[in-house]
Amino acid sequence: MKPKPRINIIMWRFMGSRLTSSTRCMSTSTKALCRFGWWDRVSPAAKDPITGVTEAFLADTNPHKINLGVGAYRDDEGKPVVLQCCDFVRNVGRESNATAVGSKLVEESVKLAYGKDANVVKEGTFAGLQALSGTGACRLFAEFQRRFHPESPIYFPDPTWSNHPNIWRDAQVPVRTFQYYHPVSKGLNFAALMDDIKNAPDASFFLLHPCAHNPTGVDPTAEQWREISYQFKVKSHFPFFDVAYQGFASGDLDMDAQAIRIFLEDGHLIGCAQSFAKNMGLYGHRVGCLSVLCADAKQAVAVQSQLQQIARAMYSNPPIHGLLLVSTILSDPETKALWVKEVKVMANRIQQMRSTLRESLEKLASPLNWEHITNQVGMFCFSGLTADQVDRLVREFHIYLTRDGRMRYIYF
Repeated sequence: MKPKPRINIIMWRFMGSRLTSSTRCMSTSTKALCRFGWWDRVSPAAKDPITGVTEAFLADTNPHKINLGVGAYRDDEGKPVVLQCCDFVRNVGRESNATAVGSKLVEESVKLAYGKDANVVKEGTFAGLQALSGTGACRLFAEFQRRFHPESPIYFPDPTWSNHPNIWRDAQVPVRTFQYYHPVSKGLNFAALMDDIKNAPDASFFLLHPCAHNPTGVDPTAEQWREISYQFKVKSHFPFFDVAYQGFASGDLDMDAQAIRIFLEDGHLIGCAQSFAKNMGLYGHRVGCLSVLCADAKQAVAVQSQLQQIARAMYSNPPIHGLLLVSTILSDPETKALWVKEVKVMANRIQQMRSTLRESLEKLASPLNWEHITNQVGMFCFSGLTADQVDRLVREFHIYLTRDGRMRYIYF
């Protein structure tokens, strides 16, 4: 073995003595700090309204318990469904070039949202990035908004998905609400909604649910969307669509993107967060896409670079397998056709469950009007139950749902 040069031995002895002394000091300092405690001021965070329901459900030992909280599709036995289209590409190769796969995912996702023949697709006037499902796409955009429009608030419909305010607040974006749901009619409060859009400061950001509004299942009509779009133009507002349930409202993917395409036709620049957790049954894979429409291709390049920089600091790259699944399904005509068919089957079954629930309640001679169950669309029924009634369902019948009365479609 080759002997170490004399200089290395001297440096090793010198540094060794320094390290020993430093270690002793660090040890003393650490003990002093530990005496006070690093995390003594940390108190338990409030439970998330949705994940809290799941935690309570899992802790319940009753064999007949039912979880109506989480927004994931289930079969007649309450078990997760693996779609045939996903099963067909289960053994897809593990592509090493995540950037190439992500680009394919973005390209096909943009076609799904804006239309395969849309000019933004042909001209490349959009910035897009694969994201960690819809939540990750929203978080990316929230950070982008904070960096380039730090004083502009974002308006959420009242109510909205419980995680929306958390996402934008963590990005330090001012959060506001606009009126949306009418508790008495259990429908859309359109007049109040329009008033709030008119009264919001010019150039505000608005988060919109294009279909299957979560949690209410109440969507504007096509004509109402046109009026909303017109008022956005008047006020120079920016529309950001959270597309979590495309296909689950009508069973038609293009029909469920109608609101986005109305805004596109009216010349808006648009942002979209897309999730494939529900409509492809890939809840655990966290596959999503963020797209932002731009004035021209040059601007799209600049926006793209900023989004990539934000994502790089957050999570670098998303897992590859889910990206491969979705990009393969969307880009292969035969597999995509199978997926479209399966989405329709799921949507029809949810509609059937709504009808069955309404009929069952009416057969019990309930004095209440249950039309809202079938008037609402998508995965959730905004039941109208009070928090006390929800608590009783949990306590006496082991049926779990969020305290605002939102329930996933019921399986029988």
